[in-house]
This record gives sequence, structure tokens and C-alpha cells, in this order.
Amino acid sequence: MPTSARILAAALIAFASLLTACGEAQKQAAPPPPKVTVAKPLKRTIVDQDEYVGRFVPVDVVEVRARVSGYLGQIHFTDGQIVKQGDLLFTIDKRPYQNTLDQARANLETAKSNVVFTQSDLGRGQQLLRDRTISEQIFEQRAQAFRNAQAAVAASEAMVRQAELDLEYTELRAPITGRIGDRRVTIGNLVTGGAGGNTTSLAMIVSVDPIRFEFTFDEASLLRYQRLASGSGEAAGLGGTPVRLKLIDETHFSHDGRMDFVDNVIDRASGTIRGRAQLSNADGLFTPGMFARVQVPASAPYQALMVPDAAIATEQARKFVYVVDQDNVARQRYVTLGQVIDDLRVIKDGLSDGDRVVTNGMMRVRQGQKVTPEERPALPQASVPAAATTNKTD
Repeated sequence: MPTSARILAAALIAFASLLTACGEAQKQAAPPPPKVTVAKPLKRTIVDQDEYVGRFVPVDVVEVRARVSGYLGQIHFTDGQIVKQGDLLFTIDKRPYQNTLDQARANLETAKSNVVFTQSDLGRGQQLLRDRTISEQIFEQRAQAFRNAQAAVAASEAMVRQAELDLEYTELRAPITGRIGDRRVTIGNLVTGGAGGNTTSLAMIVSVDPIRFEFTFDEASLLRYQRLASGSGEAAGLGGTPVRLKLIDETHFSHDGRMDFVDNVIDRASGTIRGRAQLSNADGLFTPGMFARVQVPASAPYQALMVPDAAIATEQARKFVYVVDQDNVARQRYVTLGQVIDDLRVIKDGLSDGDRVVTNGMMRVRQGQKVTPEERPALPQASVPAAATTNKTD
């Protein structure tokens, strides 16, 4: 064999060996199936909840106004404090009303004295009439004077009671227990009282505990709630329905209350109706006018499958999860979503309770790809509350 042919053959053998080595290296560098965490859906009994926004309102509101006129003498509270029913709030100058009371009592004593005199005079007239010393006309005049004296006593007693009442009205006391606002009149100002519309407003008191929460919901929701209450055998409609609230800075619905009123008319302009719940406010956390969100039960209890909300992926408008089959191959499964409860999503359609859903490592998974699954509980050492939420902000 010529020398050039031997060199060419050696070069071909070396090239073939190089290709074989590269192929083996590529085969050795092939990555293993990605590791993912899978979990079977949790099965829980839940109740759907509708969610609304509303405001707190006080049970009782009283505007403190004077019943008698006079100069404001004293203020007995600190702005914004809690006052109890019967606590003294304001004092109006009592001296004019004390003088009027003293005068009325003096007039009463005069009237009583006149009754004693006319009664004695009438007694003497009866004896004189029997002796025919005086005429019947004179006797009737004495009888009339006695009756007039008795009427004057009754009128004087009424004047005394009115004067006592006016004197009592110079002390303005809290008609309810609650939080009082700031004083609207300072000491030394003339306060106008009476029953008219020009009386002076002195302060505002609102009750604190319990407190009410008002919100509105649509006509369709009202029908659903009524049918749900009818199916449960409740005769009082929505009265007594348990609700839960959360404030704007809270993440969980941790405050419990009960519905106590639903309006009797649907608003024709908005198509909504007003509902009201009542709850305890012993610590004074809730303030009238404060915003909050409320959950109202919207379904009977039912069994639902739940997966971590992080396991849900989006393909345009459709939602899906990755399910690992018996051959450890990831498959897309399109699902119908329900509500979210503590990071768990209710799956209404598309899953069965035996499916293995990818809960961690979704970014490493593709449709039809073989994976290495590691099964873990969907929510270890956690309890799922029997409630679900549908957001509504009517």
C-alpha cells in the first residue's frame, strides 16, 4: 500500500474515533428528568361566601341639645371620652330657674292658705244658711270661692313641677352610654333651649358596643340567600345568619357577627338592597364610619377538591395544572376554578381526588415531559376553614 493511502486510512480511523467519543460524551451529558413536588388534591367540606364592602354605623346616635335657655356654666367631660348613661355633661346657670322655682313655691303656699280660708268661710256659710241668716246666693258665692281656691292650688302645683323640671334641665346628662364627640359650645356662651328647631347643639354621642355594619347586595344574591334560608328551615329569613368581617389592614376574616336586618325595598336606581349585621365591639376597635369587608354564606356545605393556588398556570384565557400520570409523565389538565381559601384554590371541574398535581417545580415542566416526582401533602400541618369567598363590591 502506498504511503499516501496509509496516511489517509489512519486519518479516517482517527476521525471516526473522534466522532464516537463525541457521541458518547453527548449521551453522558443528557440531563435527568427534572424533580418536581406533587400532591393529591385536598378534599374538604366548604361553604361559598359572598364578599361585600360596607361601613360601620352606631346602634344609637344622640345629639345633645339644651331644653332651657341660659348661659353655659360648666362642662363635665373630656372631648372624645366614653360616657355612661346618666353622667353629667353640661350645667347651665341655675340661678334664674331657682328663683322661678322659689316664686312658684311661694305662690303655692298662698294658694293653699286661700283654700283654708275659703273652706272655713264655706263652713260658716252652711250654718248661716241653715239659720237663714244669709241668702243662698251668698252661700253659692262662698262655695265658688272655695272651688276657685282649690283650682288655684292645682295650678300652683303645676307651676312648681314645671319650675322643678326647668331647674333639672339645667343639668344635661348623657341619655345613652357611648363615646361623646368634642364640645361645640364653650363656657360662657348663651345656650338656646326649647322644643323648636333653633336650639343649640352641644355635643354628639354615639353608642360603641354593640355596633352595626351596613352593606348592600344585588337582587340575585337576595334571592339566593332567601332560598338558602328557606331550605335550612329558618322562618326569620336572613335574620341570625352568621357573617365574618375583616378590616382594611387585616388579611383574614376574624370578626364574627350576625345579620339582624334586611331592608324591605330594593333600590330602583341601583338594583341593590341594604343589609345590616350586628357584632360585639367591647374593645372599641370598630369606629362608626369605618370601612370593612364582610362575608355572607352563599351556599349549603359541599365537598370540594382544593390545590395550592401556586399550582395554577395560565394559558391565555384558560387555567390548567400539571398532572403526573403513572409513567411519571407530566400532562396538562384544564380546570375550572373556584374560590381561594388560605392559598388553596377550589377546583370545581377538571380534577379527581386521585390525581397527582405538580405543586412545586412547574417552571421546569413541559407537556409530555418525563419527571421525577416527590409526593408531599398539599398543605401539611394546616387546617382548612370551611368557607370560600366570592368577591363582590356592590
